[in-house]
Amino acid sequence: MPFLDWGSLWQGQASLNYSLYSSITSADFLLDEALEKIQLPKGDTWSIHKFGGTCMGASERIRNVADIIAKDESERKLVVVSAMSKVTDMMYGLIERAQSRDNSYATALDAVMEKHKFTALDLLEGDDLANFLSLLNQDISNLKAMLRAIYIAGHATESFSDFVVGHGELWSAQLLSAVVRKNGLDCTCMDTREVLVVNPTSSNQVDPDYLESGRRLEKWYSHNPFNTIVATGFIASTPQNIPTTLKRDGSDFSAAIMGALFRARQVTIWTDVDGVYSADPRKVSDAVILRELSYQEAWEMSYFGANVLHPRTIIPVMVYDIPIVIRNIFNLSACGTMICRPAGSENENGQRMESPVKGFATIDNLALVNVEGTGMAGVPGTASDIFGAVRDSGANVVMISQASSEHSVCFAVPEKEVNAVAAALESRFRQALDAGRLSQIAVIPNCSILAAVGQKMASTPGVSATLFNALAKANINVRAIAQGCSEYNITVVIKREDCTRALQAVHSRFYLSRTTIAMGVIGPGLIGGTLLDQLRDQAAVLKEKFNIDLRVMGITGSRTMLLSDAGIDLSIWRDLLRDKGEKADMHKFVQRVHGNHSIPNTVLVDCTADSYVASHYHDWLRRGLHVITPNKKANSGPLEQYLKLRALQRQSYTHYFYEATVGAGLPIISTLQGLLETGDKILRIEGIFSGTLSYIFNNFVGTQTFSEAVKEAKEAGYTEPDPRDDLSGTDVARKVIILARESGLKLELSDIPVQSLVPEPLKASGSAEEFMLQLPRYDQNMAERRQEAEAAGEVLRYVGVVDVVNQKGTVELQRYKKEHPFAQLSGSDNIIAFTTQRYENQPLIVRGPGAGADVTAGGVFSDILRLASYLGAPS
Repeated sequence: MPFLDWGSLWQGQASLNYSLYSSITSADFLLDEALEKIQLPKGDTWSIHKFGGTCMGASERIRNVADIIAKDESERKLVVVSAMSKVTDMMYGLIERAQSRDNSYATALDAVMEKHKFTALDLLEGDDLANFLSLLNQDISNLKAMLRAIYIAGHATESFSDFVVGHGELWSAQLLSAVVRKNGLDCTCMDTREVLVVNPTSSNQVDPDYLESGRRLEKWYSHNPFNTIVATGFIASTPQNIPTTLKRDGSDFSAAIMGALFRARQVTIWTDVDGVYSADPRKVSDAVILRELSYQEAWEMSYFGANVLHPRTIIPVMVYDIPIVIRNIFNLSACGTMICRPAGSENENGQRMESPVKGFATIDNLALVNVEGTGMAGVPGTASDIFGAVRDSGANVVMISQASSEHSVCFAVPEKEVNAVAAALESRFRQALDAGRLSQIAVIPNCSILAAVGQKMASTPGVSATLFNALAKANINVRAIAQGCSEYNITVVIKREDCTRALQAVHSRFYLSRTTIAMGVIGPGLIGGTLLDQLRDQAAVLKEKFNIDLRVMGITGSRTMLLSDAGIDLSIWRDLLRDKGEKADMHKFVQRVHGNHSIPNTVLVDCTADSYVASHYHDWLRRGLHVITPNKKANSGPLEQYLKLRALQRQSYTHYFYEATVGAGLPIISTLQGLLETGDKILRIEGIFSGTLSYIFNNFVGTQTFSEAVKEAKEAGYTEPDPRDDLSGTDVARKVIILARESGLKLELSDIPVQSLVPEPLKASGSAEEFMLQLPRYDQNMAERRQEAEAAGEVLRYVGVVDVVNQKGTVELQRYKKEHPFAQLSGSDNIIAFTTQRYENQPLIVRGPGAGADVTAGGVFSDILRLASYLGAPS
């Protein structure tokens, strides 16, 4: 292989093409002194625009950019541009192919030339077109020579690579400046390698030399005093005048540096999004555009992966309080996001309404490394040794957390780097591990970081509590926590699989989006069907007025189920269940309803009276699903199962609501719980708990027989299909046992004596129809009891009693004076009297409709809204 003199080659290429529009030539030194005295005007007269590769992606888009520049009414403007879309990657690809001695680099270079030639032919004409094509051909010729040299050597230095790659920005700037001139603006092109001077650092970054860059800018402007300048982004020079780049997000950085050098009024970054979102819209569909961010907030969010700006982009403008505005070139009507120093904390009405948390960001694919041992406490230099080993492994530490006891240090690193980190630590601390001073170096894979960011967090008490409460209620376990004393962010490490759900939960909790709950409705019969219709009718109101989004993801009966990943259209749910339903499978149903990780909270609503369904409650609650039900079987079943269910509920953040198990939609359970929670002592609960039996005895008057009253109730739809289910008193006994257990009594259902109203001979008779035919034969007994009561000025009522003092319960037919509240009922009303220490002389009475699908479904609906309130919805 022939020897290449890289220095000579570089000097030759640089002399050919270091600058296309360079105004620094030997002739410059002969310019008139008056020209040298032209001063660079700085300040608010300048506005800076930056257009990325997407904005410059094709000829039509370049025309749009030129139109935006023309419509900017600023007195002076500087426009920073990136290479055309994909061109930078193409240029890096040329170098990689040449280094690999792949002959196709020449063909690939021709493709780059054709892309720009085609664009120029579409945009330019006359002298502008001829000049651009001439310069393009010259550049391509020079690049071919340089790539050939790289091909021969099989290697390219960083400065050679930067020189090759930077041509994309040169061509882009030349094209745009020519189009702007074509539109009638006096415009020139700046090769920023003549102006921007940067010093490379050891961390693959560069530090701008603002003093020298300012001097060079003054000189450049004295020879090019234009009010509209199109400048190359991404590229710059070293102090030795060697071409270099500004590395990642270099064009944004270029714009910020120029903003600082010009002391501009504003820097506008044009992209393809409407602004900065409160969370990743791909994970949180209700994410909102933030109208304003402080420099610190933008800095924090960009560090944690939000699509904002690289943190270093903010530094130059922050020094001079120059705002950065993020705008969407494809949606000019969007106001975008302004990044600036916050002006104040009040809104236009003078009210402090803004959430202390501005937004949330996440980083995925991390691993947590935990180094712990008693030998770490109080030993100087341990942390230095740990992170020295991490540094030597080449890994980047994303987050650090250490307990004040110094017993352990944990930190997060990219998952792809964790094996190297673990090996480095084990090597560094082998002696300490063998001696037992360190107990372990543990790696926890599959982690994500969730960061809450907001400058007002520092002055707002309770933000951390709200954040962790939202995570707990979504059943998210936090593995590590970090917060700086500045309180601009709170960072938590969670399981990767929980990341989206956690993001949804905290986003909803801080009022940035609706409180969204995924629902699965079990039992679309009379009560379940009515509930679904009520949800349908109230959905719009709940979203608009109360910020609550209840999405029914599944409906299942005993035979057929309907599932949806987006939410079932409740206006046609019956048709969908009939036409598109599949075979019911409880396990699959729960998995699908709960498996939507974009919705943080899931509730299963059991509208059946099925013991099998109720037997699943404990498992559902344990898995983090909330349960709401009017089904009495779980709370009136075996005492051991009930106690286990309630203990789990108290230990977790999952909720189990069952108001409608007693009194349909009446607030019986909540009233009892309120009395107990406020320290009252329950002495006795007595009530008419069956709407069916209330209706029957309210109408069992005059000459009407008992069987006629039962028949009337059945025809009115108040009884079960078989009235014996109501007349047996078992349903009332279940309600009594539920209230007894809520009151602290440990009773089984079998401990409650129940007076059945079903004549003994008819208990085992055949069908419901046969029972109704035989019932009139036993009217005499009930008629005699009514006559005895009436003779004493009393009425018959079927009641349940919880005698807390004597720790027992009963269900029986009793007589009450006509002045008694229990005698004043009508229709199917329920009435419950609470006798307590506070309400001993005059019991607390709750009265109202206690039967019917509407009121029962309404009670369930009320529990659903209570759950939404607990999960963060405004109350």
